Amino acid sequence: MPEEISPALFAHLVELAALELTPEEAEYLRRELNRQLEAIHQLEATPIPPDTPITSHGVPYTPPRRAPLRDDAWRPYPNRDALLRQAPETDAEGYVVVPDIPHETLT
Repeated sequence: MPEEISPALFAHLVELAALELTPEEAEYLRRELNRQLEAIHQLEATPIPPDTPITSHGVPYTPPRRAPLRDDAWRPYPNRDALLRQAPETDAEGYVVVPDIPHETLT
């Protein structure tokens, strides 16, 4: 199988990433990346029947093991006023007031 990451392509990637590698480090990493790509291609070539259920960590999510979905319902905080008293400043509607953050345009 031909290498997918050629020395020229790897040199370009190293330049884009702004890495400083010795020639030995560069060649080692290039070889390792090609080996990883080869392993990925081998996994992709593994035949998997289309009716194979999705699993996570090898354990299928059967209905009894699946966590139930929770209701997405708003529930007010029981002690809202005590929480708002901790804020440095609030407005009449109960919102926390934050100071304006000054900014300057960078040129």
